[in-house]
Amino acid sequence: MLKKLGATGIGGLVLVLLGVGLVAWQQPIVALGIALAFVGVALVAKGLISNVMSAFGFA
Repeated sequence: MLKKLGATGIGGLVLVLLGVGLVAWQQPIVALGIALAFVGVALVAKGLISNVMSAFGFA
């Protein structure tokens, strides 16, 4: 999985985790909401990308 992300993707993932961790340090409930929102956005993006790739015949 890490090979597919590349350096920019790994850097972005680290920044997201650090940001949620910083918020969790101060407000754990807010951090949970932010984490759930990130998971939701990731699932929507995965679904959109899968549909577009299958429309072009790549998947």
